Amino acid sequence: MFPITSRYHDIESAKWTSPDGQEIIYLHRRLLPDATKLNIVTEHLVTQDERLDHISARYLGDPEQFWRLCDANNALHPEELTAEIGRRLKITLP
Repeated sequence: MFPITSRYHDIESAKWTSPDGQEIIYLHRRLLPDATKLNIVTEHLVTQDERLDHISARYLGDPEQFWRLCDANNALHPEELTAEIGRRLKITLP
């Protein structure tokens, strides 16, 4: 259903039937992986006006893989990773 590069690739879907019989398909919750078990390859120092998609393009070769940086740095909200100038972001293996 989702491409292999998607954060939802391995997430199973489920079905809920409402009282009126309508079937609703949804994805199970995706939990963040344990970042301490990811292999860190380098770190990135956030500078002013940087964008997470640019950082992920630089290190991961794909701006849409920003979610991997979120996973590696325990971030639920991507914008928090670049909000603080000087923050060190962990860059990990996929």
